[in-house]
Amino acid sequence: MGEIRLPRHMFLWSMSVVYLFAFVSLYVQIPGLYGNEGILPARWLITPTEKPLAELLQDTPTLLWLCPQLGLDIQQGLELICLLGILLSFGAMVLQPLRDSMVFLCLWVLYLSLYQVGKVFLYFQWDNLLLETGFLTILIAPLNLFRWKSSFKYHDNITFWLVRWLLFRLMFASGVVKLTSRCPTWWGLTALTYHYETQCIPTPLAWYAHQLPQWFQKLSVVGTFVIEIAVPFLFFAPIRCLRLTAFYLQVLLQVLIILTGNYNFFNLITIILCFSLLDDDQVGSWFGHGKKKKGKSWPQAIISWAALLIELGVYVLIIYGTRLYFELEVDWETKSMSSKTAFTYHQFNHFLKMVTLPSIWIGVLSLTWEVVIAMFKCACVRGFFWKLWAIVQLAVFVTAATGIFAISLVPYTFIEYDTHSNIWPGVRKAYEMVDRYQVVNSYGLFRRMTGVGGRPEVVIEGSMDKVNWMEIEFMYKPGNVSGPPPVVVPHQPRLDWQMWFAALGSHSQSPWFSTLVHRLLQGSKDVIDLIQVDKSKYPFSQQPPAYIRAHLYKYWFTKANKDGSHPKRWWRRQYVEEFFPTVSLGDSTLESLLWQHGIKDNSPVERSPDGPIPDALRLLRAYIQPLSGPLVLWTLFCTGAAICLLKTFCSRAPRASKPRAAPAETKRKAKDSPGTGLEKKDQGKKREEPASIQGGSKVSEERSTDADRRVWKRK
Repeated sequence: MGEIRLPRHMFLWSMSVVYLFAFVSLYVQIPGLYGNEGILPARWLITPTEKPLAELLQDTPTLLWLCPQLGLDIQQGLELICLLGILLSFGAMVLQPLRDSMVFLCLWVLYLSLYQVGKVFLYFQWDNLLLETGFLTILIAPLNLFRWKSSFKYHDNITFWLVRWLLFRLMFASGVVKLTSRCPTWWGLTALTYHYETQCIPTPLAWYAHQLPQWFQKLSVVGTFVIEIAVPFLFFAPIRCLRLTAFYLQVLLQVLIILTGNYNFFNLITIILCFSLLDDDQVGSWFGHGKKKKGKSWPQAIISWAALLIELGVYVLIIYGTRLYFELEVDWETKSMSSKTAFTYHQFNHFLKMVTLPSIWIGVLSLTWEVVIAMFKCACVRGFFWKLWAIVQLAVFVTAATGIFAISLVPYTFIEYDTHSNIWPGVRKAYEMVDRYQVVNSYGLFRRMTGVGGRPEVVIEGSMDKVNWMEIEFMYKPGNVSGPPPVVVPHQPRLDWQMWFAALGSHSQSPWFSTLVHRLLQGSKDVIDLIQVDKSKYPFSQQPPAYIRAHLYKYWFTKANKDGSHPKRWWRRQYVEEFFPTVSLGDSTLESLLWQHGIKDNSPVERSPDGPIPDALRLLRAYIQPLSGPLVLWTLFCTGAAICLLKTFCSRAPRASKPRAAPAETKRKAKDSPGTGLEKKDQGKKREEPASIQGGSKVSEERSTDADRRVWKRK
C-alpha cells in the first residue's frame, strides 16, 4: 500500500456522516417506538433498581442508567443521547479537529447505549456493523483534540488494515451463507427474479429492474457470487491494480443495491469500508492530482511487466472459473446468455473447508507485513526519545490490532464448523467477554430469499361500526397498489421494517404487533406519526377507530405494458388470510394477547419532570414532530455539506502573494553588469510597491519604460 492519508480522511469524514444519519433517523422515531405511549416503552426496559451503578453498567452498558441523576425520564434520556450524537457527528462532519479518537469514542458509546435498549427495532445487522466499524474508527482517528492539525502516525496503516479485514469478513460471509443455506433460488440462480419485489422497501427503480429478462437476472446472481466470494481475496493482493479492481467491483455492487432498495446506511458503511483498498495516488487521480509517470530502470520495468502478467492471469482465472462453475454459454441468435450452477452442495462445503483456514493465514501474513513496515519506519525516526515514543505507540496499537483480529476469528468461522471448532479456547473466552459491546460480529446477508410465491404484506384496517372498513396506509411500506415505492435512504423507518418481518410469520411471533394495535385503538399520536406524518392521509385522525383487524395479502410487481410503458398501478395483490382478529379496546382477545406476551402495562405513566433540559427537549420535539424523517435527515446533511464546500472554496481562494526577495545569484549578476545604478534604484522602488500595483499598475509600466529608455540611451 502507498500512503493512506487521503483515504483515512475520507473514512473519518464519512463515518461522521453515517453517525449523523443513524442518530437523526432514530431520533424522529423515539416517541412512537420507545415513548411512554409508544409500541415498546423504554421505561419497561430500564427499571429502577438498588444495584450499584457499576454493576448496572456491566449488566447493560447504557448511559440511560444516569437519567434519574439528570432529572430525566427514559424517553427524554433516549432523546438526549440522540441529540448529543447528532451534535457531535455534525461537528465532526464540518470540523476536521473534531474527527478525533475521543469524539468517535463518545459517538460509539452513545449508539451502544441506544442499542442496548432498542430490542427488536434495533436488532439489525447494519446496527451491529455500525458499532463494529465505529469501534475501529476510535483506533483509526488521531488523538489530537487540542491540536488544530492532525499528524500521521506510523501505526495508521495497521489500524486501517482492520477495516479491510472487516470488509473481507462481511463480503465473504455474505456470499457463502447464500449457498450454505441451501436456498433453492440462490442455487438455481433465480433469486433476483424475486428479490426486487420482495425486499423490505423497494425503490421505483426496483420495478424497472424486475422487468429485466430472466437470463440477465441469473447472470446478475452469478456476478453477485463472484464479487462476494472470489473478489474479496483480492483485498490482500500484493499488486495494487488487483486491489483497485476489487474496490470498484465492490462499490459497483453497493451502488446497484442502493438504487434498487432502501437499506438505510448499510450500503454506505460498506462503501466506506472499501476506502481501505485505496491509497493517496488513486484518490488524487480522481481530482487530477495523480503522480506523474517517471522513467523506470530495467529492474523496475521487469517487475512492472511481471505484475501486469500476474494481474491478467488473475482476471483470466476468475473469468474461466466463473464460466466453468456456472456453465455460461452465449446464445448469439437470441442475444442472451444461459447459466446454471455446475457444482453441488457437498462440493461447495469441501471448497469452504479448503479456503477458510488459508484465508485466516492470508490475514495473518497481511497484518504481519503491515507491522513489519511500520517497525521499519519507526526505526528510521531520528532522535532517541522520538524513536522510543514511536515504538511505544506502535506496540500499543499492534497489540490492539492483533487482539481484535484474533477475537474476530470466532464469528468469522461460524461459516465453517471444523475451523470454528479448532479456535483456541482463550480466544473464545475473550470473544464472550466483549460480545455485549458488539466489537466484532458475524454477518450473512440475504441468507434465504423470502416471498417466492408472492410478497407477504400485512394490511391493517380500522372501522367505527364494524361494517365499513378503511385501510391504514403506511408512509413507506407497500400498501396502496397505485402508490409508487418511496426513496427514503439513508433513513430507516423501523416500524415498516418490522412489519415486513411480521408478515413472514404469525402475529404471535411478533408480540409488539399487539401493542401496535392497542396504541392505534387508543389513538396514540406518537405511534400514528410512525405511520403517517401527514394527518390528511390517516383516515382516523379525528377520532381513533373503534375496531381494528389485519389481513395478510400477497403482493407482486405489475408488468410493463406491451408497448413498454409503465402501467397505472405499481402492484397487484391477492388476499390470503386473516392475520390479526377483529379487536377493540377492552376486548378479551386483545387483553389476553397483551398479558400473554408480557406487554400489558397497568402502571400509571409518570408525568415528565420539569427543568431546563426537559423543557428544551419538549420544545425541540414539538418543532421536529410534524416533519418526516427523510426531510430532517437531508436538511441536516445538506447544511453540513454546504458548510464543508464553503470551507473548501474559501481555503482555495487566490490570495495576494507577497513579493519574493531576489535570489543571491540575481543580485550578484546585477551588481557586476554595467549601467545598473539606475536599474537598482528603479528595482528598489518597485520592491517597495505593493504586489497588486506591480502586477498591473499604469505607473509601474511608465517607470519601467522610462528606465529602459535611459539605459538604451546610455548604451
